[in-house]
Amino acid sequence: MGTLLLSQKEIKSLITIKDAVESTERTFKCMGDGTTINPTKVHLDLGDSGNNLEFGGGMNAMPAYVGWQDIAGMKWVGGRFFKREELGMPYISGIILLLEPHLSEFISVMDGAYITNLRTGSQAAVIIKHLYGDRDYVRVGFFGAGMQCHTATAAIAEIIKISEVRVSDISQTAAEKYKNNMQHLVDGEIIICDNPEDVCDVDVIITVTAAPGPIVMNNWVKLGTTVIAMGSFQEIDIEYIMKSDAILVDHIDQTLHRGALKKAVAEGKIKEEDIFCTIGEWLNGAKSIGDIRNKRLMFVPIGTGAMDIALAGIAYKHALEKKLGFEFDFLK
Repeated sequence: MGTLLLSQKEIKSLITIKDAVESTERTFKCMGDGTTINPTKVHLDLGDSGNNLEFGGGMNAMPAYVGWQDIAGMKWVGGRFFKREELGMPYISGIILLLEPHLSEFISVMDGAYITNLRTGSQAAVIIKHLYGDRDYVRVGFFGAGMQCHTATAAIAEIIKISEVRVSDISQTAAEKYKNNMQHLVDGEIIICDNPEDVCDVDVIITVTAAPGPIVMNNWVKLGTTVIAMGSFQEIDIEYIMKSDAILVDHIDQTLHRGALKKAVAEGKIKEEDIFCTIGEWLNGAKSIGDIRNKRLMFVPIGTGAMDIALAGIAYKHALEKKLGFEFDFLK
């Protein structure tokens, strides 16, 4: 039994943004009902937290078993390496290994960067679908105009009309590139904001940055606004975290030690019992947020291996159907 090798170019031909949104929603629900197994990420610090290594990045090992596909696997992914930035290489580098769990055979090895960007953007779309799906449109603000901002916009446009986008990035070039690339998916205007506070005059604020400190302040966020913190860094003001009406996360153990909640937890300002529920539990109806018009909500989907493995599983099945990829026997 060989292992199917799939390039990024092949994967792009095998899965769509619609596949990503549907797969992400179903996997969230399976995480909520326990039919998906997802340990916390294992992080290899190669300089991204200020230790004595000069590489400036880090790698995550993200294993999972996805029940609805009966497939297992692991993503090995990282980013923010100084040398990659100097050479103009993409921020993220990743690979995904798929495992047939009954025989413990590695059935595929594929690029993981494209799948990472696609499923990250889809997380925001699934949340927005269930919060604002009864509306005609939604207004969105982005902090960070990179690839995951692009995929989030495409995923959101798949499920609801976007009447306006406000975006802020430390790179004016990146912001302008995003506007040029994504304007066709937005019914209204894409506004590049020089003042970051202006980004927050929207229905949903989404952060997709590597910011070392807070970039969304508590007094900028109005009632009825939802914050989705998708980065793995401290992008949200701790005061907002403490004063939000409900905090929902993708994975409780993981979000206590990574991403937006990490510092607040370390300082004893947020505890596990302060988390309202997981996104999967909410989607399954185990918990209800109620009327969101007078609430400030916070979602923290910093990413789980299950999302990647589920979408990679779809790519693998489509590759078999279309006879794409190269089969390699590692035992020979």
